[in-house]
Amino acid sequence: MAIGSVSGWVDDPRYMPISEHGLIGDLRTAALVGTDGTIDWYCPPRFDAPSVFGSILDADRGGSFALTADVPARTRQFYFPDTNVLITRFYAADGVAEIQDFMPVVDESREADRHRLIRRVVCVRGNLPFVARIAPRFGYGAEKHTLRVQGREAVFEAPSLSLALTSTAPLEPDGPDVVSHFKLLEGESVVFALDQVGAGVRPQACPLAEAQQQFEATVRFWRTWLGRSRYRGRWREMVHRSALVLKLLTYAPTGAIVAAPTTSLPEQVGGERNWDYRYVWVRDAAFCVYAMLRLGFTSEAEAFMGFLSERGIMRGAGPTGPLQIMYGIDGRCDLPEIELPHLEGHLGSAPVRIGNAATTQLQLDIYGALIDSVYLYDKWGQPISSDRWDEVCAVVDWLCAHWDQPDEGIWETRGGRRNYVYSRLMCWVAIERAVRMANRRGLPADLVRWQRSRDDIYRQIMRQGWSAERGTFVQALGGDVLDASVLMMPMAKFISPTDPKWLSTLDALTATLVSDSLVYRYDPEASPDGVRGAEGTFSICSFWYVEALTRAGRLEEARLAFEKMLTYANHVGLYAEEIGRTGEQRGNFPQAFTHLSLISAAFNLDRALG
Repeated sequence: MAIGSVSGWVDDPRYMPISEHGLIGDLRTAALVGTDGTIDWYCPPRFDAPSVFGSILDADRGGSFALTADVPARTRQFYFPDTNVLITRFYAADGVAEIQDFMPVVDESREADRHRLIRRVVCVRGNLPFVARIAPRFGYGAEKHTLRVQGREAVFEAPSLSLALTSTAPLEPDGPDVVSHFKLLEGESVVFALDQVGAGVRPQACPLAEAQQQFEATVRFWRTWLGRSRYRGRWREMVHRSALVLKLLTYAPTGAIVAAPTTSLPEQVGGERNWDYRYVWVRDAAFCVYAMLRLGFTSEAEAFMGFLSERGIMRGAGPTGPLQIMYGIDGRCDLPEIELPHLEGHLGSAPVRIGNAATTQLQLDIYGALIDSVYLYDKWGQPISSDRWDEVCAVVDWLCAHWDQPDEGIWETRGGRRNYVYSRLMCWVAIERAVRMANRRGLPADLVRWQRSRDDIYRQIMRQGWSAERGTFVQALGGDVLDASVLMMPMAKFISPTDPKWLSTLDALTATLVSDSLVYRYDPEASPDGVRGAEGTFSICSFWYVEALTRAGRLEEARLAFEKMLTYANHVGLYAEEIGRTGEQRGNFPQAFTHLSLISAAFNLDRALG
């Protein structure tokens, strides 16, 4: 394995780059499909379940569902228009064929007996031979399984899970795996269907006609859902793809929204910045609600509000306050962080982690994100109930007593607590939005106390969060380090986007943290975060930068920065968490944070351009 000293690229043909993937899902789990036709990440039956196909994290031990032309071929990948059905095309000397990958979705019911993944191979020109190898590795590659093959049905059984594979092509056992060789003539097709079985669900064949019906029903579901969007602006294709990604990251049984469908994809190849994002970050999910409401998707916001209410999230009482920073998709609080030493990590980037120790951190900014989402839902969706208002009051009362303390901050640093300006800003947002709701609807509240706390936070930020020497708002009170999180100041309506102090801050950020429209979160050398290694530019910050330029009236700069950011999307419009020095995608993929900020930046830039 050779790591380039400058670019960060790694020469290991066993691994498909993170960006060379599309995503499919069924509102319960998701799978990554490489441009070579291999499914190398899949966790049935839900996002946070152990992986069955995980070769993106260990090419030898992780397991995969490889399906490819058995002759040299070029490939192209795209989404069936306005859906989350993924098409991978193979172009060879004697023919053209495609794989249609999807998980059937016909409605958003909370219960689903059958969790199914369908791979339909269709020859559209000439003829083409194919080979498939289905090699599940249960329990993140740690569980042994048995295999039974009978005709065109194979059953993989492990202690934790059983999967059934049915096919319209012949299947042959090969050790713990199944292989299939077949040749298609123009107009012919083969279907593979992978089901979770057990608990009354038996293997069930998927004949060609049924696959066609499920394909059409799934296409219809996604197009009907997307048809509710109110966005008609300049960047419709990218905005709608981002909306479809956010929808894929929702967990229909509870209304939860995960930060990303993957774990441990590295922020730096060979580094240790590898985290599990298959959980509900209060901050990320609340911002998703904002993005969805902007586009007119009120049912998603309603479902997330239901998650908060039914799981008692806002009535919690943990060691750091009423809210944790993240929860399981079922609302559970305990997410212990464990390393899996038997997996080598993507491109050798160990450790592979499941769970997340940041659960126990204090991050006061989450209160602002959450209360702002409740405020927007109350304004653009449905007026909140009296019970929910009582929950809001309890949270805001707690915040009034606890806002003035150090925390770990939005970036979840592991270098100790500090008095972060962004945390103070979002505490101000939480209280300010609650005051607005109380005044607008005449709801009962301790307004004298709330307004006093709100004003105290404002004055503290203005006095201690501003560096007169550097002419900028800074990362922490009394400090001089810059941080891209302050880009939220005008978006949160804390300061006018044309205030001289803000324009000076914008110039300082541009000079210090911006690289050709790409924005770094902060300088780890100037502000140690407790984790070794470097990182790329943070894509949500790049879109925040676009929005800050927009609101400051610098529309030409904003539009150019936005268009540049669009060039960093992968071939099907997806973004990971970060972008490396040579434009490669880094971190978990795709990431909700990035896509929701794209929607917000596009919406506001469109409106400003007229």
